[in-house]
Amino acid sequence: MPSGSETTRADAPADGAGPPAARRPGRVRRRAASARRNWRVLVAAAVAGLALTAAFPPYDIWPLSLVAVAALSVLVHGRTGRQGAWLGLVFAVPFFVSLLSWLRVIGWDATVGLSVAEAAFFVPMGAGLALTSRLRLWPLWTACLWVAQEWARDRVPFGGFPWGRLAFANTGTPFTPLAALGGAPLVTFAVALSGALLAWAALRLAARRRVPAAERTPRSWRPAALAAALAVGVGATGYAVPVPTDAADTVSIAVVQGNVQQAGMDFLGRPMMILNNHVEATLQLADDIDAGRAERPDLVLWPENSSDLDPYRDAEAAAAIERAVQAVGVPILVGALVDHPTKDGYVENQGIVWDPETGPGASYTKQHPVPFGEYVPFREQLSAVITRLERVPRDFYPGDHTGVLDVGPARMGDVICFEVAYDGIVRDTVNAGARALVVQTNNATYGRTGQPEQQLAMSRLRAVEHGRAVVTAATSGISAIVAPDGTVEQQTEEFTQDVLTADLPLRDGRTVADRVGAVPEWVLAAAGLAAWALVLVRTRRTARAARPAAPDDDAPRDDTRGGDAPRAAGVAGE
Repeated sequence: MPSGSETTRADAPADGAGPPAARRPGRVRRRAASARRNWRVLVAAAVAGLALTAAFPPYDIWPLSLVAVAALSVLVHGRTGRQGAWLGLVFAVPFFVSLLSWLRVIGWDATVGLSVAEAAFFVPMGAGLALTSRLRLWPLWTACLWVAQEWARDRVPFGGFPWGRLAFANTGTPFTPLAALGGAPLVTFAVALSGALLAWAALRLAARRRVPAAERTPRSWRPAALAAALAVGVGATGYAVPVPTDAADTVSIAVVQGNVQQAGMDFLGRPMMILNNHVEATLQLADDIDAGRAERPDLVLWPENSSDLDPYRDAEAAAAIERAVQAVGVPILVGALVDHPTKDGYVENQGIVWDPETGPGASYTKQHPVPFGEYVPFREQLSAVITRLERVPRDFYPGDHTGVLDVGPARMGDVICFEVAYDGIVRDTVNAGARALVVQTNNATYGRTGQPEQQLAMSRLRAVEHGRAVVTAATSGISAIVAPDGTVEQQTEEFTQDVLTADLPLRDGRTVADRVGAVPEWVLAAAGLAAWALVLVRTRRTARAARPAAPDDDAPRDDTRGGDAPRAAGVAGE
């Protein structure tokens, strides 16, 4: 990547200078120095990406999310769009490879492939960050562009993949309450704005240090101090946001984690094994109730894939579930894979309400199957090249309605596994009448890799965003009960059989985030893209005005509307 200072330097000898051969040693030294600076910048971008990973579970060093945003903002400041794009890619690839390292269970090629696909969204964002850094209020446009990047990545391709959002690294921080106002996008915006303001402060301090001491004014440090204070103030706004937690009433629940035979791709083991594990744990709960060691709950929650056979078609599976339901005497929400009733070759991932009196009743079918995990896009073409896809023998068919289910006396909102990462699915479920949320999940494939912790963090954010208690029911862990304020009140260990019991608060009120929906995300993303478009229009006008001597497209402009562009190049290593 060429440096801005190098691309603006004339290579032809000046009038009166010696022949080019006489100047070659100096030119070589300058090019070597420029290459060293560029390598330092690239390494700094990669390290910043790794630092962002450490902000997420299982590390949970959330202040590093601010540091990472600030570092990338400094590195791209005052550069060309092309240079910013490269830095965005160099930042994002190590970030996603380390964040998604749990995919190594499937294969490191899957980890790298998905990471590169996700990192591609940081290429235009990096270009936009570089170009908008020439505008006044550029920290604001930086934050908007982070929202725009997540907006796109959460939707395409194949419905998007929202892992790695800044909001999901801030599920127990001063920024978290903002989710009740504008959802995850507002949390991302606030985190990115604070990071960009810290970058602004660092750039102003660097500019001050370059001024000779004799020429510095006593007040020259104040802009940097103001920017740092604003960064802190943005985070502190979360403390002013009320998080609704008062319960209209409560329901007694039991969460059964039956466990699996082994972790990894072959967690299912022999048929009926996982189902029997959940039946046995429920029968033990029933024994404890009969012996007076435990109180009878109002309902029992089983996880995704708790029945590894279709209970509608397999009599043995249906009889096992019925035995557990009759023993405990209350409805059980069962997770099961069932054959599609009309489309041959398709399977549905369902949550089924199984009542002790009426048997199987209402159900919810997962709306967002995971591409390449639960269905294979372009199956015929890709299966001929990637034989591993044969491990997904049948495509999952998506459901067409929200997961609001009456489970005994409680109106629960069922969300299955990765669906907790998608704003719209969870929000629609709450707006449809869910008084509490249950995330049925099967994390056995990714046990002890950090993925269950990352998914639990999403449940914490959803609790605050919607003012609802969230129950995570997992086959092998981590099962958890999260209060409406995002506090994890109980959780299990991974790969253990366990039962959690609690009085779960039920709420009817909706948060501001529920009411405004995706509007804040669209507005913030559009503002960032509009700022980027403004810079492009100005650049083209400048280029037309300068003809016939058109400037090099890679050279940084001297548009100093933001006041920091010429100084930023030195800070960034150029």
